[in-house]
Parts: sequence; C-alpha cells; structure tokens
Amino acid sequence: MTATHNEMANAIRFLSVDAVQAASSGHPGMPMGMADVATVLYTKFMKFDPKATQWADRDRFVLSAGHGSMLMYSLLYLSGVDDVSIDDIKNFRQMGSKTAGHPEYGHVDGVETTTGPLGQGITTAVGMAMAEKMMNARYGDDLVDHHTYTIAGDGCLMEGISQEAISMAGHLKLSKLIVMWDDNEICIDGNTNLTLGDDQCARFEASNWDTQTIDGHDPAAIEAAIKKAKASDKPSLIACKTTIGYGAPTKAGTHDTHGAPLGVDEIKGMREGLGWHHDAFVVPENVLEAWRSAMAKNSAAREVWEGRLNASSDKAEFTRTMDGTLPADWQGALADFKKKMAEEAPKLATRQASGKVLEVLTAAIPEMIGGSADLTGSVNTKTPSTASILNTDFTGRYIHYGVREHAMSAVMNGLVLHGGFIPYSGTFAVFANYMMGGIRLSALMGKRVVYVLTHDSIGLGEDGPTHQPVETLAMLRAMPNFNTMRPCDVVETAECWEVALQSETTPTGMILTRQGLAPQRTTHTAENLSAKGAYVLHDAEGGDRKVTLLATGSEVEIAAQARDMLQADGIPTAVVSMPCWELFDQQDDAYQKSVMGEGSIRVGIEAAMRFGWDKYIGIKGGFVGMNSFGASAPATDLYKHFGITAENVVAQAKARL
Repeated sequence: MTATHNEMANAIRFLSVDAVQAASSGHPGMPMGMADVATVLYTKFMKFDPKATQWADRDRFVLSAGHGSMLMYSLLYLSGVDDVSIDDIKNFRQMGSKTAGHPEYGHVDGVETTTGPLGQGITTAVGMAMAEKMMNARYGDDLVDHHTYTIAGDGCLMEGISQEAISMAGHLKLSKLIVMWDDNEICIDGNTNLTLGDDQCARFEASNWDTQTIDGHDPAAIEAAIKKAKASDKPSLIACKTTIGYGAPTKAGTHDTHGAPLGVDEIKGMREGLGWHHDAFVVPENVLEAWRSAMAKNSAAREVWEGRLNASSDKAEFTRTMDGTLPADWQGALADFKKKMAEEAPKLATRQASGKVLEVLTAAIPEMIGGSADLTGSVNTKTPSTASILNTDFTGRYIHYGVREHAMSAVMNGLVLHGGFIPYSGTFAVFANYMMGGIRLSALMGKRVVYVLTHDSIGLGEDGPTHQPVETLAMLRAMPNFNTMRPCDVVETAECWEVALQSETTPTGMILTRQGLAPQRTTHTAENLSAKGAYVLHDAEGGDRKVTLLATGSEVEIAAQARDMLQADGIPTAVVSMPCWELFDQQDDAYQKSVMGEGSIRVGIEAAMRFGWDKYIGIKGGFVGMNSFGASAPATDLYKHFGITAENVVAQAKARL
C-alpha cells in the first residue's frame, strides 16, 4: 500500500515528538511545523543518496534552525541512511548518542554542518553555495551541478549575521541557494510581534533575491515553489507559512511547543487527531518503504555521475581537492623560501611576511582561497595567484567579503565543509570578537580554516585602544582545538603557515603585527621548529641557565635584547620563542622541561594581558605586558609608556634572582 504525503510527513512529526518526550527535553515544534516542507524537499527534489552520503555532487541541506534537530535525524532515518537507526532516534540527547541536541558535523552521516547558534547555518549555506559555483567554474556541469537548501527560522533571520549572508548571496547571484523560512510567527518569548515587524520578503528582495510566499502545509504549493526557485537566476527565499507544533490539539501555534516535550496527554490527542494509530517510534512499513523508495532513485543518478567522473581527465585533481589532500610537492617551494629568508634576514612586519609566504603557497596549492573583510592592503592576503571572484566570474581565488566579519567566518566554514577548497581570510585581530561564532564552529567541527588576524597589539599605534586587541590572544587560546600562532619573524611565519596547512582537523589563527620586526631566525634549519609550539631560540651561555625569557611575536625581539643585557651582566639567560602554546602543550614532558629550563627564573613578555601566562611562568614569575587597554600614540611611545621594554624585562628578572 502506497503511503500518502500526510503519512510521510506525520512520520517526521511523531518520530520528533516521541524522541523529545523520551529525552524529557528538546524542540518538537519546528519539526512538526516544517514536516510537510521537508517531506516534499527530500522526496521530490533532494539529490542525495542515503547509501553514499559523501557523494561530491549531492545537494546540500543545512538545518539553520538547528534546535529542531529531530527533523534532521528523522529525515536521515526515513531516507535510509545506515548511520541513523531507530535506536539512535530513541537515544536522542543522551550521553554518547550520535543524535545530539543540535546537529553536529562528524557525529552523523548526512549532517553537513553543526548548527544551533542561530544565523550560522544560513551563512554557512552561503559558503557551500559559493563553493558549488566555484567548483562548477573549474570542472563544469558534468561534475558539479547541485543545490544548497536551508531551513531557517525567525531567530536565524533576526540575527545580524543573516543580513550579511543575505547581502553577500544576493550580490554574488548564488542562484542555487534556496532558503525555506519557517514563518510560524513564534519565538521563545511568545509571538514574534513582541520583537519585530519586518517585511522579510521585501528585505530579501532588496538584496537581489527572488521570494515566494506559500502555505507551508500544502504539498502542491511547496513543490511548485521549489520548482520555481530552482529555475531562478537569483538566490531564493520561500516564506513557508506554518503552524508551530502542527497537530498538537491544544498547543499548536503556541510557544509552548518550541522547546519542551508536549506531554503524554497532548501526544495522545495528537495521535488521535492526525490518525496515527501506532506506538511510539513505530513507522508503518508502507510509510518507511515510500520514503526509502523515493530516496533510492538517487543511487542511479550517482552511478551515472561516477561514470562521468571516471571518464574525466580532471578526476585526479577533483578527487584530491575534494578529499582535502595537499599537492605532493607543495613543501619544496616553501623550504626554499624559508632558507632564502634566513639568509637575507629582512626586517618585515609579520603581516608582510605572511603575504610573502602566501605568494609561495597559493602558487603551489591551487585550492587555497583567500579573502579579507575589506582590508586587503592591510592584511596582505591577496597574491598574484589569487584573482578576485566576481559575480560574473567564479574562476578566481579571492573573496572580497566586504565589511562582513561575522559572515566571513561562517562562509569559510561553508567552503571547507563543501569540499574542494582551503579557505583563509584576514581582518584586524580585534575583530576576531566579531567572528567568534564562526571560529568556534570551525574548532568544534575540526575544519582546516585559517584566520589571518593582523594589527595584533599596541604595536598598531595611533588607531588606539578600539583597535588594540589586548584581550584577544587569551580569548583565542581558551578555545579548544584551535591553534593560536604568533610568529616573531618571516621564518617563523613560514613555519606557522606550514603547520596550519598540515592541520587538517584544527583551524588556525595567524596573529600578525603591523610594525616591522627585526629578524630572529638567521640560520637556516630544515626542521620546522615552530611545529613544537616553543623552542629555545637563544641558549644561555657561560654557565647553567639562570633566567628563561619567554616571548611571542613582536616581543621576541625585546626578549633577545634583554638577554644580551643579562648575559653582559654575567647572568646566563635563554630566550624561548613560543609561537603556539597549544602545540607546545602537546609535546612530551622531557621536551617541555628542556625548553622551560627547570629551576630558572622565568619572565613572560607579550604585549597583551597576562591571562594564561602563569601556566608557564608560575604565579610568582615575571611578566612584562599589558594590564589595561591601550592608548592612541606612535607604537614606540606606547611600548615605553606601558613598560614593555628590554630594561623592564631585565629588572623583572633581577628582582627574582
């Protein structure tokens, strides 16, 4: 017996309410309201093979309203994804379960990105749609021709990041991006009229989107709208007027269904009202068969595509970049550059040094995609190899994000999640605060994204405390699975970039100076010393080490000057450069002890807050850095004013001898 649309949609509704009820927590209302839209999307349109969830040319689906995660898990189970069983549905939100409270990338096959922080999903979807268009420009329709769909809620569209995403997608004419807005007029506090009265369709249209308004419970209207959106030459918004908690006899249409179980009596009434006469977690065989038959047709399409891939002369390069494997010979050119810089010993700001490194890397690694938040000339992220991406030409390799730092991080996540590219982009370090939502998801998902964060201290000078990121290093270092790298010269910068590209499951923050720095690494070593996070740059001379000076970035130069002064006074002193604390913490005890110099006086030097340094210098260790916001003045004056000088380092060391 063939199942009806209503039966197929109700399977989503009841799996969702049963799972939330069993977990005693969750968000049933959105899956109940958007079940009709999701059923039509998956069974009529989604190019997604449940038996090959990593098919490169699949359609991408992003549940931006990630709190409604049971919609996602229900879709994957009903579609026949082997990784999601009925037991996984029953184990929703439990310790060790792959069906977490919000969809988590890497936990479940078929979840394209981690969502939950509202607005991140729709913006990540923009990155995926960009990646599709960029890959299509390289490989053509035979290998790359798919859509990106996202379901967004009122909360997603309230978040400011959504405006950046909408504006960017409209400008770039991402016509294969289709957003289905769950227009249910409900937020946690009650009706959305408590907090906004926007004309969302007019808002999207102002940014060059197509829009449609439909009854989100009418399958024919849903099908017609998606068909029309797919034919558009613009990105599309489909405003789906829905009832949150659809089918609940007394709670439908209220905020009571948003974030709490319905309750036993309400679910019983819902079963009676919708004619679902089945026990909890039971999906009738005819309904399950209808779902799986509808999705199974995509296997044939995938096999045809695989035939085209196998016949393509681009197969090796396409597969390599989609797999995230670097070209075989990329490190040779970098090693030559590193040796040349050690010999020439140029005085460069590390932002300039990074630009020179990127010239080498982008020439050797064609999948590297650069960008900046309207700061290209300041952050040095554009190279001769990275032509600009335009809305008329997606063959380029440089994205002009505009002043959209919030979106920039999430779009980069979308690029790397789609596959085929390694994204990096730049802004001033202080604006990492704006990007933290996306940075945090890069780390949580374990994706190779590089954040180029320049003008990293009071060394930027006259722009003053609004732009001097005294607290930013501590914030970034507190992030799990994130490498915060602050190199001291061009050689360390090259080494840090090498590590960043090798870190396939860890994002990187490249913390770089505005001001020029004296070279420190003037003797070439083939070994990547920065890969260990910290190392002895200058060892103590004339006896056992008495003082260890620990520094990062621009302050390594000051540490070296202080060492010379201490050595001249007969105090054996070592300088340790610490470009990446996270990598140093991963080294074995023996190495750490050899670098730290057991029993020696330790002084940390960094033009930032002390927070975090006590792990290395001890609570009684010396610290030369910041304990307040900065000020507006020339950089040299600021360093003297705040006492970040070699003389003060010497004084801190001698006071502890």
